[in-house]
Amino acid sequence: MTKYVSVGKILNFHGIKGEAKVGFTKNQEDFFCSLQEVFVKKEHDYELLKINSSRLHKNFALVKFDGINSIDELLGYKGAFLYVQEDVIRENLEEDEFLIDELVGLEIFDENDKKQGFVIGVSNNGAQDMLSVKTNSKKIVLVPFVKAIVTDVSIKDKKIFINNLEGLLE
Repeated sequence: MTKYVSVGKILNFHGIKGEAKVGFTKNQEDFFCSLQEVFVKKEHDYELLKINSSRLHKNFALVKFDGINSIDELLGYKGAFLYVQEDVIRENLEEDEFLIDELVGLEIFDENDKKQGFVIGVSNNGAQDMLSVKTNSKKIVLVPFVKAIVTDVSIKDKKIFINNLEGLLE
């Protein structure tokens, strides 16, 4: 079964010729503008939209889809999330980049191989990604997802190893 990952959202129209104003994940400009097609979820199916052109404008992408040539034709897509197949995302991941759903649920271990908790979410504070960790004492703490703290991620073993600095998980 094909899995899809959200890469953006049609926020509004731009101009009168069916160009869409699209929001996308911060720092993913190059990836988003390289896409030649995306999918939109319509009820239980995914509809293919071919991209004729995309360009950056302020913090958004302006995207022209094949076959959508007016505001009226685009309005039905306003608010729709744009997806790509998971394989497309995986092909573009760099070393030490992961999909959020791969990280959620992984157990956190310290440098002494002692379990400290597990990941319940991932967020970004504008400067870096943060792991939301539920500790053994049931507290939820944020752990910066940086190499100095997160020393190893093993998706296969479902483990993340951290340098447990004093006060980090307290």
